[in-house]
This record gives sequence, structure tokens and C-alpha cells, in this order.
Amino acid sequence: MRPSPTRVWGLPLVPLSRSEAAEAVAALIDANQPAYFITANAHYAMVSHGDPSLRAINEDAAFLLADGAPLVWASRWRRAPLPERVAGSDLIYDLCAQAAARGDRVFFLGGPPGVAQIAADRLQERNPGLIVAGVACPPFRPLSDSEQADLIAQIRDARPALLFVAFGQPKGERWIRQHLEELGVPACVQVGASFEFVAGCVRRAPRWVQRIGMEWAWRIGTDPVRLGPRYARNAAFLLRMVLSDLRRGPGPEPVSRVPNTPSQMAEAGSTTPA
Repeated sequence: MRPSPTRVWGLPLVPLSRSEAAEAVAALIDANQPAYFITANAHYAMVSHGDPSLRAINEDAAFLLADGAPLVWASRWRRAPLPERVAGSDLIYDLCAQAAARGDRVFFLGGPPGVAQIAADRLQERNPGLIVAGVACPPFRPLSDSEQADLIAQIRDARPALLFVAFGQPKGERWIRQHLEELGVPACVQVGASFEFVAGCVRRAPRWVQRIGMEWAWRIGTDPVRLGPRYARNAAFLLRMVLSDLRRGPGPEPVSRVPNTPSQMAEAGSTTPA
């Protein structure tokens, strides 16, 4: 039985280790019902905090994993601390190894042109027997209704057990939730820059940098123009959350009401996910 979530800055994060997370994904696949899970970092916590529609998406997810050292550190202020960071960029390797062993079909969707195919090829080389059900890289522009329908049909017809989506956060989470029933995939997840890491297009921080929770600083150094402003906003959000934790004191975080009807969403000033 999956443990109850630990709420950190509004996110219901399950206290699972990396190996336990892979087992939880296998359980989703075995259940064979359309489902998704989320790997959440500090940036995702920030965008969720001010967006009731995203909070509803989080509550509907099978589970959320802490893909960010600050979330793990903050959980130690709660009564049920998270055991470790479970990075999506690490988990993709575990899940593909598990899929190869189990015979689960995997679909790779999104990322820059050609990158998903390189990532799929490398993961197949690393895990002989991995069944790549399909690879698709739609354009970054908004898709027409017919293009969207064709893409969903392509994925559905490929019958994957596991769908990796690289559309960026929170676009990927919104897209998965919006099309979940049409896709019919039992385990979907938005994986951020994981395809680029696997393909070797972007270099990850050394392990010692990851272990001390400074991968964000490494990433700023690799792309300061694009990532600098984002991480500056993240830092401001983290400071506000830490101060809020200190004022509230140790213990469980209060659960805020999540709007789940159109009228409630309108009251909260939210819009339906695109």
C-alpha cells in the first residue's frame, strides 16, 4: 500500500525512494487504467502555488515525486520527511530498464527535433529488449485540432504502457491530464529535459553536485540567459516558503481547498487547462 503523501508547499509528495517509485509505476501499468504521475521540482511547486487548475491536476495524479532537493529539505520540517530526491532524469533510466525486463511498451513524445529518437535509441542500446512503441516530435507551435487528433491516435494505436512526455512544465502535465482518457496509457509522465540529458545534448551536473542539491546552480551556468531569470523567480519563491514554514512551525502543512468544478475554478480566478 502506497504511503500517505507529505504536503510540501501545497504539493502532495509521496515518501518513496527511487526504487520504490519504479515499483509504483509498475503497479500503475499492472492496474491498466489511464493514469499519470508527476515529478515535481521547486519550479513546479512555484507555478502550482499560484494556479488552482494545476493544484487540481496534482490532486488527480496517481502520485507526485519530489524531483528537487529543496522539497526534500523542506519535508524534514514536517512529521513525515521524504526519503530522498527522485529525479525524473534518473528515473527514466530505471523505468526503461524495468520496462525491458517486463516487456512493457514505451513511447517517447516531444523534445527538440530528433532528440527523442536519439534518447530512445540510446536507452534501447542500454536495455536490450526495450520495446519502443513509438517516437513523435510535434512542432512547438499550437497544434490544430486535426494535428492533435492525429497525434493522440498515433499514441493510442501504438499501445504503450509507459508514455514519456517532454513538453516542459507545466505544459506537459496539462496536456497529459487533458487527453488522459483518449490516450488510454496506464503510466504517463512529463520528463522535462530528460531526453536531452539521455541524448547527450545537455550535460547534467556531476554526481557530487547533484548530491549536495546544487544541480540548479550548474544548470544556470550552462544556460544563464534562459535559466537565470527562472531560477531567480524560484529563489524568491523558496525564500517566501521557508519564511512561511518558520512562522507556522514544524508539523503537517494545512490542506487548502482545491477547486474541482467550473464555478469553483472561476471563483479562484483560474481558467480551464489548455
